[in-house]
Amino acid sequence: MNQEQVDHFRAQPVGAVKMIIGGASVEAATGRTLAVVSPIDGQNIAALPNATEDDVSAAVAASRACFDSAIWAGMAPAARKRVLLNWADLIEKHALELAVLGVRDNGTELSMALKAEPMSAAGTIRYYAEAIDKIYGEIAPTDSSTLALIHKEPVGVVGAIVPWNFPLMISAWKIAPALAMGNSVVLKPSEVASLSVLRMVALALDAGLPAGVLNVVTGEGPVVGQALAKSMDVDALVFTGSGNVGRKLMEYAAQSNLKRVFLELGGKSPHIVFDDTDDLDKAAQAVVGGIFRNSGQVCIAGSRLLVQDSIHDAFVDKIVALTRKMRVGDPLDVNTQIGAVSSAGHLEHVLSALEGVQSIATGGNRLLQETGGSYMQPTIVTDMSADDSLVRNEVFGPVLTVSRFTDEADAVTQANNSELGLASGVWTSNLSRAHRMIAALRAGVVHVNTYGGADNTVPLGGFKQSGNGHDKSLHAIDKFIDKKTAWIKL
Repeated sequence: MNQEQVDHFRAQPVGAVKMIIGGASVEAATGRTLAVVSPIDGQNIAALPNATEDDVSAAVAASRACFDSAIWAGMAPAARKRVLLNWADLIEKHALELAVLGVRDNGTELSMALKAEPMSAAGTIRYYAEAIDKIYGEIAPTDSSTLALIHKEPVGVVGAIVPWNFPLMISAWKIAPALAMGNSVVLKPSEVASLSVLRMVALALDAGLPAGVLNVVTGEGPVVGQALAKSMDVDALVFTGSGNVGRKLMEYAAQSNLKRVFLELGGKSPHIVFDDTDDLDKAAQAVVGGIFRNSGQVCIAGSRLLVQDSIHDAFVDKIVALTRKMRVGDPLDVNTQIGAVSSAGHLEHVLSALEGVQSIATGGNRLLQETGGSYMQPTIVTDMSADDSLVRNEVFGPVLTVSRFTDEADAVTQANNSELGLASGVWTSNLSRAHRMIAALRAGVVHVNTYGGADNTVPLGGFKQSGNGHDKSLHAIDKFIDKKTAWIKL
């Protein structure tokens, strides 16, 4: 990747944006659209179809017809596998195009977006493609006069609602295992990050996915998301986003057909540094990267730093110095380290969370306002107590709070003092302490002497109000299958 290649794709007009329903590119039934405003410079770059309930019904009907016809669910596993592998290959072939399109839409720095978006999505699709012909039913042990079989069948029509921060990666986490198991899917991307998702799904059709198996409906959450959640013909719903929306989706499911609902609702993840850490410079770099990449708009972002008293001041000096060196700017500049906040509205939300805060060690202000884009200084706030609102509430922006702790017990108490429990991090050279912390922390992921590393072989899911169910790994498949018992008298 070089700047010339990036600029080539940046210069391409987005063109007519349409939804994908039944394999066709369609506008919203009413013709309504939403302006796509780039956080890079505040310019309109496209008009997105703003769907209605009728559009959702059409997409669900297309998915149901495909599922009932068994054109995909009844396809030989090896044939489904070939289609998904072809799709992954096409995504990789068009990776830079997809990444640049996504960055124009949501502002993630390209250096991160290329790896975390198309390349990650391709890897996820390939992972579940390889699992297709390796998932078997079971024979249960019974007496010799009975044969008990456990069949694993697709649930049917899956609704998937994904956020704006990593639209390709998170879409793949949802739709790849669902498709691999033979389901049909209606995907609703965020209204502020739909462009790259639509392009990626178009590539699925090019790869041979039957028309109607995977549909994309764009538009506003209170309309499209609600209609999907209330549909009587959607069998399972998967969602990544805020807790407030997650609660509404569960209500809608209860009001309709009691569809199963799986939620990943973000976190307020503690990053804990003990004074016996071997390499404090490495820890400091991980802390800074763990909160400021993608302007802090990462579900597992280590937004709460807990530092042991004896090293607190020196460690804070290290992270402040590193933070002040980070380059914030045009996310399509290959040298940029921190891109734009996703939208002007979200930037205002993040800045409002800092109102009245006195102990800002660095940052706290909007940047590059003259560009028309949505940029913010990476911000570190020190001397925070466990009950401060900035410590307790998810900001989802480039804001790191720093608190002191005395000993291991104090670190655990502070770290667990949250309604959320998605991820966490621990830095220590004491192996016994590392294992104790893994056991004690109420979080779905515990990083030790690293932060943010994982791949498709391990699950991602939260404790407490960070959600239920898991993305990634073979465990994600459980969301998309029904187990049917066959009890046969011999």
